Amino acid sequence: MPTTREFILQALLAALQTVPATVLRGEVLPERVPAGGLLILRDGEPGEPAVTLSPLAYHYQHRAEIEAVVQGAGREAAFDTLCASIGAAIAADRTLGGLCDWVEGEAPRPVDLLVEGAASLKAAVIPVVLHYTTADPLG
Repeated sequence: MPTTREFILQALLAALQTVPATVLRGEVLPERVPAGGLLILRDGEPGEPAVTLSPLAYHYQHRAEIEAVVQGAGREAAFDTLCASIGAAIAADRTLGGLCDWVEGEAPRPVDLLVEGAASLKAAVIPVVLHYTTADPLG
């Protein structure tokens, strides 16, 4: 039986799959970036929870990360479109079907990466904060 955290990460992955790009979870960067761009969801860190007693509950602000990568001509516009699509996918359901209290992406910090013998990459890590509560930190 998946944990609350896993259900939430699966729901975030499903939301990202509405973006017109290749979407992976926990994979290494492939040798070639698909034409529509690439998103890799990283599970991130749940951090220290706030705890309430009676009833016992753990309140997390889990920071997952999305690696967004585009390559080739027009990568500036493609990267901007990809980031906007991620924002729209998150905004479409800020509770991920009721699994989270709130989901919010943070601004990317893009970098240009030179690739020897190929077109340059434009990439960024986009933090996504998942606010949720669970009765067990391992559940």
